[in-house]
Amino acid sequence: MEIRTVTEQDRDELRALFTRAGEGSPTESLWGHPESEAAIYLDPYFELLPDSLFVAVIDGSMAGYLTGCPDGSLLPSENERMSRAISRHRLVVRPGPARFFGRAMLDSMRAAIRREPTAGELDDPRWPAHLHINVELRARGTGAADALMTAWLDRLRELGSPGCHLQTASENTRAVRFFTRMGFVPHGPTPAIPGLRHAGKRVHQQTMVWAP
Repeated sequence: MEIRTVTEQDRDELRALFTRAGEGSPTESLWGHPESEAAIYLDPYFELLPDSLFVAVIDGSMAGYLTGCPDGSLLPSENERMSRAISRHRLVVRPGPARFFGRAMLDSMRAAIRREPTAGELDDPRWPAHLHINVELRARGTGAADALMTAWLDRLRELGSPGCHLQTASENTRAVRFFTRMGFVPHGPTPAIPGLRHAGKRVHQQTMVWAP
C-alpha cells in the first residue's frame, strides 16, 4: 500500500473512485448525480489544495482518498459550492436531483416551523480544518483508511493546526466507530440532513472534532 498526495495524472482515476467509494453508506450518493457532487466535495480540493488531498494506492490502483482543508477560509463555503453546482449542472430540472432539493426545501421549512436545528457547516476557530474520506469496499479492513487519516493528522500537526472537524451520518455507525478510534469525539446536536433519506428514513448529521 502507498499513501501519497494527489498528482495531476490522478484526475481521471480519482474521479472514477469518487463515484464508487461510498458504496453501501447512508450518504453513498446525495442526489444521484456524481458529477455535480464531485464539483462540491472533490474538485475544489483537487484544484486548490492538492497538498491536502491524499490517496491510497493498493496493488497499483487507487482504493481510497482523503480530501483535507487546513482552514475553511481556503475554500469557498459548502453552500457556495453547492449553489454553483446546482446552477452549472441545472440540477433543478433533473428528475432525481430535483426531487432531492424539493424534499430538502420541505424538510427545512418544517424544521424552521418547529424551531428544530438543521444540518450545516461548523465554523469554529478551535477546529478550523476539515476532511472528507472515502475508501472503496475492497480496501475496507486493509488499514487504508487508518493510513490516510494518519497522514492527514500528521500534516495538521506539522502545520500547527489547533484542530479539525468532520461531519458524517450518525446512522453510519461504522464510520463513527472509525473516527472515534482515530481520536475524534462527537460535538453538538445531531440534526436531520434536509432532503437525505436512507432506506426510506431520515439521516442525521454527526459532527466530530479532534485536537492534537
